[in-house]
Amino acid sequence: MVFTQFYAGSTVCAPSRACLLTGQHTGHVFQRFNGPIQFREDDQDVTVARFLKNRGYQTAMIGKSGLAGRSKDALLPRKKGFDYFYGFLSHNAAHRYYPKVLWDNGQRVDFPQNQGKNGETYSGELFLQKSLDWIDEHRDGPFFLHVSLQQPHADLAAPAAFRNRHLERFEEQPYPPGRHYRAESHPRATFVGMVQYLDHSVGKILDKLVKLGIDDETYVFFSSDNGPHFEGGAHPDHFDSNGPLRGGKRDLFEGGIRVPFVAWAPGRIEPGSRSNHVAAFWDFPVTACELAGHPLSQPTDGISFTPALRGDHQPAHDYLYWEFYEGGGKQAVRLGDWKAVRLRVNEKPDGPIQLFDLRQDLGESKNIAAAHPAVVSQIKTIMRTAHQPHPNKPFGRELAASKQKKARQKKKQKNPSKK
Repeated sequence: MVFTQFYAGSTVCAPSRACLLTGQHTGHVFQRFNGPIQFREDDQDVTVARFLKNRGYQTAMIGKSGLAGRSKDALLPRKKGFDYFYGFLSHNAAHRYYPKVLWDNGQRVDFPQNQGKNGETYSGELFLQKSLDWIDEHRDGPFFLHVSLQQPHADLAAPAAFRNRHLERFEEQPYPPGRHYRAESHPRATFVGMVQYLDHSVGKILDKLVKLGIDDETYVFFSSDNGPHFEGGAHPDHFDSNGPLRGGKRDLFEGGIRVPFVAWAPGRIEPGSRSNHVAAFWDFPVTACELAGHPLSQPTDGISFTPALRGDHQPAHDYLYWEFYEGGGKQAVRLGDWKAVRLRVNEKPDGPIQLFDLRQDLGESKNIAAAHPAVVSQIKTIMRTAHQPHPNKPFGRELAASKQKKARQKKKQKNPSKK
């Protein structure tokens, strides 16, 4: 089943994955921005893995950890409910496909032949094999496996067998050395190779489930943590990666947050079916727990999309909400077919709202806020009430107030009152 209106938790990786694992949107979740932040100990940030583990599931995460922007705690995945973890602890380290270091259940694994941007051992091959082995070992279930692959994130890097078949297909502009991301002489060919490698990896996992005869008792969900990126020599325009949608990664327009979502469950989901149910990452924990027969027992911003999977009547969200801390601060709301975006929130917390009718204007090209003041007023209320202040990082109105307070104190220091 393809979901045609599915949304990531955020428009960059760390907060998006936090929403996926906790069932909270970015106005509530703790890890709501990239950088030096990580999940807190239970019971503050409880993951879906913890709930399933407590109900008898074997749990694993393989690939890029969604539990921290940067962490030195090799045992963090175990603390957050994953019986097994193999991969990157740091999202910065996960920019690379030839890792110098990975972590295997708290133990450091070194790859001396790798230099980060280049090397002999490709991370995707390691993650695929570890995933297949883990499924083999836990075939009797029940299990929850979060396969957190990197492709096609920059760096642009793919195994030669996938990259080289495309070398003569495209007009190329080499991505030069000396920058943050890996130099690549054929970025378009490499990007296509990465997407095909991702498809190859997912296919191998599905084949394993079929071979073991457990496909008819397993649900598989596939998605992306944000829209198409502009880094490392890649650009959405090269392959029309955002289709009719506006923007990409780091935008809260549709191109930054509306993502692919495919659900696979032979015998339980109608093959080739589609759902236009509006859903988001924070719906996953409540859905997974319901499918497992153990309803989620903590407060959540999500609603289960199990009815949609079964072709039954599906309850709808009142609204979806996002906030993003980069680029001056951004907010977005999906309210029925209405979509609203507010920019430069940290400068103007009550600044103008752009309003679009996605039913008529999927590309968000025509701002119709002036014609619908009642809708704008309703969305203003949602933007104010859906946001809870973060304990460590002010946003919007809090940041503006903090800046004003500092300015007053600075002025007072320069002009002390006379006694």
